[in-house]
Parts: sequence; structure tokens; C-alpha cells
Amino acid sequence: MSKQIIAVLVSAVMLFLWQFLSWSMLGVHQSEFKYTANQDKILEALNEHLGEEGTYMLPGVPPGTPMDQEQALMQAHDGKPWASISYHKSFNTAMGMNLLRGFLADVVAAFLLVWVLMKIEKRNLSTVLLGSLAVGFIGYLTIPYLNSVWFETKSMGYLIDSVVQWGVVGLWLGWWLNRR
Repeated sequence: MSKQIIAVLVSAVMLFLWQFLSWSMLGVHQSEFKYTANQDKILEALNEHLGEEGTYMLPGVPPGTPMDQEQALMQAHDGKPWASISYHKSFNTAMGMNLLRGFLADVVAAFLLVWVLMKIEKRNLSTVLLGSLAVGFIGYLTIPYLNSVWFETKSMGYLIDSVVQWGVVGLWLGWWLNRR
């Protein structure tokens, strides 16, 4: 039991550290965000015209719009500009709760991976590594990649994250879980 607890905690720390490095010092996700010198004007306009916080898809239709009207709007806007906007009324630089939630999510993810890997009777380094990478690819393909397909965004940073963090965790777990 203590072997699994150590496996989970060390894996969670590895995931957390990679995520911190990826999003901060290494700039893996820098290409996902653009800068505009018009940011103050745009934020002022958003604050004036968007009533509540949320993610907006423009063009869009009010909730409950019949499908034929929605399709007509989409056809009318075909080839024209569109935007996806995540709007918040207040910029919050306090990171404590976000870091805690991120680490707790990593603990749960590591626990689930270790639980699955412990079900493999003939576990070895390559099986654990490939299993861990498979988990990373499943996560990447079903969320960041599909979002990049539908919303035409970049997802290379997430692919790098998937390979690196789950590869490193897989190497660690492949060594740790197979120790006698």
C-alpha cells in the first residue's frame, strides 16, 4: 500500500512540476495566445457590451433558437470573421487556489493511472511507460486536439505536455512499481 501511495505522490509532483515549467519558464504554450495593441479598447468594449462572465461564440444565437434559424445564421456568416471569447469582469492574479486545485487534479490523475497499472499482472518498464503514454494521448486526443479541430486553435503545446509529462511519469512508475 505504501508503494502505491509513494507512486501516486511522486507522480503527482512530477506532473505538477512539468505543468508549471510548461506554462511558465519553458513557454510551451506561448504560441496559443496572441497580443494586440488594441487590448484596452477591446476590453473596454467587451466590458460595456457583455453583461456576464462566460465564454461567448460569435456569431451565435439565443438559447432556444430553432435549428433552421441557427443554420441560416451560420450560412449567412460563412466566410466572415468569428470569435470565441472568454470574458471575466476581474483579472485575478492570486494563484494559490488554482495551484492547489491543479495539484489535487494531478493527485487524482496519478492515482487513477497507478490503479490501472497495478491491474496489469505482467508489468514491466515498457508496459508501464506505454500505458502511461496511452493515458496522455487519450487525454490529448479527446480534449485539446478536438477543441483545436473545432475552434481552429493550436494544440502542439498540449501534445508536448502529453508526451513529456506522461512519459516521465511512465518511466518513474515503470521503475518504481517493478521494484521488489
